[in-house]
Amino acid sequence: MNYAVTAIGRDRPGIVAAISEALLALGGNIDDSQMSILHGHFAVMLVVSVPAEVGQGELAERLEAVRERLGLEGLAVSELDELAGAAVPTHVLTVYGADHPGIVHAVSKALAEGGVNITDLRTRRTGEEAPLYVMVIEIAVPGDEDELRKALARVGEDAAVDVSLRELSSEAL
Repeated sequence: MNYAVTAIGRDRPGIVAAISEALLALGGNIDDSQMSILHGHFAVMLVVSVPAEVGQGELAERLEAVRERLGLEGLAVSELDELAGAAVPTHVLTVYGADHPGIVHAVSKALAEGGVNITDLRTRRTGEEAPLYVMVIEIAVPGDEDELRKALARVGEDAAVDVSLRELSSEAL
């Protein structure tokens, strides 16, 4: 069986070790994962597989014990019906410019209007006096790349940011 597992909480050493230990004890495996620390707050998303005899309740109970022991703020376990059909990234979009409210919204709205799926999004604000905003997004472009480029150029003009779209190489993770 496949499950999506998410956990959030204050960062501390040992979170990944404790979650993976609980999965291993059930005969489970981490198939896919993404983990990050933002301003001292840890978040993890996992796709895990466990033997058919391990139910969602047992998995959730084991991971809840980890959540309590580590003082994590939240943990969720959701059954995945099927893993096929997930969006596959085709392009990388980079946005760079002076920080101001609305950059993420403007870009994500243009992508949504073009039927583009965001498969990964990372942002970072840097600098003290004149903060700069950097956004790197992996996207799955379903159709006309030219129309998307035009829409993103308009966003770049309107939001006063540099926008760059390039194809994702097949060797990238």
